[in-house]
Amino acid sequence: QVQLVESGGGLVQAGGSLRLSCAASGRTFSSYAMGWFRQAPGKEREFVAAITRSGSNTYYADSVKGRFTISRDNAKNTVYLQMNSLKPEDTAVYYCAAHSGGATTSYAAMYNYWGQGTQVTVSS
Repeated sequence: QVQLVESGGGLVQAGGSLRLSCAASGRTFSSYAMGWFRQAPGKEREFVAAITRSGSNTYYADSVKGRFTISRDNAKNTVYLQMNSLKPEDTAVYYCAAHSGGATTSYAAMYNYWGQGTQVTVSS
């Protein structure tokens, strides 16, 4: 069982930056590949970024590539999402998720555990 708690969301102007954190409970954090997803009002949840267990490989949605960076610190049981050059269309609730497979994946159904989400609002 893994419990995930996101933090770091907030209100930021377009062009600004935020760093989201996702703290995981349990001693097996390094056994899980991690991902970030987001859901805007009236839209389906969409993939943002993923990272392998060791952090050696990452994978991004085209919409955030070059602007967002996913990373993890297994000693701190935490995964991060650094978001730069934010745009109003990045406004959404951001969720972190964990899955027991090793590879990165953009398929939400592959993820076993989810956090409660943190709101990110980007004003124009």
